[in-house]
Amino acid sequence: IKYKEFAKFDSAASALEEIAGIIEGKVTPRLGSLLNELKDEKKVTLAVAESKLGSSITKLPELNIKPISDSKTNDIFRAIRQHLPDLIPGMLPENFKEMSLGLSHSLSRHKLKFSPDKVDVMIVHAVSLLDDLDKELNLYAMRVKEWYGWHFPELAKILPDNLSYARVIVALGFRSNAPEADLSEILPHEIEAAVKSAADISMGTEIEAEDLENIKLLAEQVISYSEYRKQLSEYLENRMKAISPNMTELLGALVGARLIAHAGSLTSLAKNPGSTIQILGAEKALFRALKTKHATPKYGLIYHASLVGQASGANKGKIARQLAAKVALGVRQDALEDWDDDVDEETRAALGIKSRSKLENSLRILEGKPIVSKGPNPNLISVAPAKWDIKEARKYNADADGVTAEAPKKPLIEEVEMEDAPAVEEKPSKKEKKDKKEKKDKKSKDSAEAPKITEKDYPRLAEAAGMSLSKFERRLERGQIKINADGTLEVLSKKDFKDEADTPVKAKSSKRKHDDEEEEAAPVKEEKPKKKKKKSSKE
Repeated sequence: IKYKEFAKFDSAASALEEIAGIIEGKVTPRLGSLLNELKDEKKVTLAVAESKLGSSITKLPELNIKPISDSKTNDIFRAIRQHLPDLIPGMLPENFKEMSLGLSHSLSRHKLKFSPDKVDVMIVHAVSLLDDLDKELNLYAMRVKEWYGWHFPELAKILPDNLSYARVIVALGFRSNAPEADLSEILPHEIEAAVKSAADISMGTEIEAEDLENIKLLAEQVISYSEYRKQLSEYLENRMKAISPNMTELLGALVGARLIAHAGSLTSLAKNPGSTIQILGAEKALFRALKTKHATPKYGLIYHASLVGQASGANKGKIARQLAAKVALGVRQDALEDWDDDVDEETRAALGIKSRSKLENSLRILEGKPIVSKGPNPNLISVAPAKWDIKEARKYNADADGVTAEAPKKPLIEEVEMEDAPAVEEKPSKKEKKDKKEKKDKKSKDSAEAPKITEKDYPRLAEAAGMSLSKFERRLERGQIKINADGTLEVLSKKDFKDEADTPVKAKSSKRKHDDEEEEAAPVKEEKPKKKKKKSSKE
């Protein structure tokens, strides 16, 4: 690397102007004069630190040198900065550090572009404080009503407003002072009369003067907080009209301030598209819907706008989408447009006013309401065309038929002779008769009355079955123990009891039936009877 020329800045202001132009990709006059000295050079490559500046140098008509800006040029400039005190005679490393630090501070202040009208941080803090004040006010007002309600409980029903309630407490004091108290500056005449009449017949308890003093102190805090909240709300509205007039016209000061606070700044909000602004504030519901593959939310913070509130349930999503698109356009103009100082507020908010009128007409069309015409005659009202018209259905004209003779009506039910039906019913077979008889005999046997036993017989029967008394009672209730007609016990295992409950009853042969009767007659000796093998059909 050969040292050719070094151009020193005249002052810190000129250095700041040059470096700001270079960062934005502009060829400044001082840089242009240096490049004019190099235009006659041949076989030369120009290394540029900023890629935007390199593209601007390429567009210069008189310069034929091709600039390069990549990773290699970054390494070259890093080496130049490291050895700059050796390349430039008379420069000390300490001076170089001081100049770099001073230029960095000046550049940072230049990037901030401090302007009282464009500071959106104040809006973020104001809307956050407004939300905190609402919470504190509700908490304090609820405590005042509960505390003073012990002395005058009827006042809370007459005065639902927190500020009026606190002012009446401060002015009235004890309820016994109601006839002499003058509440005309706080309440209308009708409500004042209702408060005084309720104080005469109140069912509240008596309180001490010290208790009333503390209640009054809390009521004064509610009054002061309410007045400060009103002042803060006016400040926020004026700030929003100054910083973002178009968004204030579309959404209102409070909703617009919450959007700015959620995005972080007005510039960050302006970078978002309309679809993002529409669901801003509903990120949790959005990601849950994407995860569960359900419908995504239609609105976030924009739901509290007046236009969305005027729409019916079916049209809220449509209006929210249209409103978010208009807000995206308006907030970009608010953030990026540089207005002169003499421009009035109506001119700055012209886009928002025009967009709001269009959205109102669109809402009327969706709701089927008349549209206010914005033509030469603004008082003219045109009705929006309906989507469909419900007309009365035409009745059928029977007189227009060519056939006048009525056809004979058929009866609803007709007798039809079946040719394939058998003339005589088939008689049941001998086997079916036998099975029917066996089922009847079994039914009569089961219906026979078992011997009556009482709880006194339970210990004897439990001992005969070989089990404890509690176990015997439990199995008897379940039906695992059966008492035969002759007084003997039949104990079924869990498996046999389950099989007997699940399988339908089948007709048994006479031989098997005889064997079962002998088994029932035999006394029970074991808790679980042994399972018998079934005889094969061959045997």
